[in-house]
Amino acid sequence: MRVVHADDGAKPFPLSMAGEDVLMRIHALRAGRGLARRLTDLGLNVGSEIRIVRRQGAGLLVARGESRIALGAGMAAKILVIPA
Repeated sequence: MRVVHADDGAKPFPLSMAGEDVLMRIHALRAGRGLARRLTDLGLNVGSEIRIVRRQGAGLLVARGESRIALGAGMAAKILVIPA
């Protein structure tokens, strides 16, 4: 497992625990090489600011700028965030 992270003072937590409509910054990706690459290709890389638009069951609909991305619960748990 590869962990990529930015060094800020806040304590990171999984994206799945973040509230709706709160601007968050991606702190780390706790994912294997394939998933980390897929998330990065979607624009969800360390340092990006995102917010949860809506919860859909265990999954999330997140916004990064004008883009909307649907994430499953497993993916959301591997993205560590801090408040922006």
